[in-house]
Amino acid sequence: LGEIAQEAGVPVYQTQVGSMACLFFNDHPVHSYKVATASDTGRFAKYFNGMLERGNYFAPSQYEAGFTSIAHTESVIDKTLSDAREVFGTL
Repeated sequence: LGEIAQEAGVPVYQTQVGSMACLFFNDHPVHSYKVATASDTGRFAKYFNGMLERGNYFAPSQYEAGFTSIAHTESVIDKTLSDAREVFGTL
């Protein structure tokens, strides 16, 4: 998702540990609460709603982590990434 955002010119900071990840709409590394709260929550809301309209269910706050699991098949991931390209293109 971070690469897709970058391709679309949308500044994000992506963190990941194992199958847990978080995407902040911020052009700075997010290493503190102060920096996290400077993220663009309005843009996150547009991203979240755009993805939700396409059937992708993410946490409704950029302060929450998302998880991948064996339930996320290759076709589900491909659809999610395709939808993300579309949504990031509108931001």
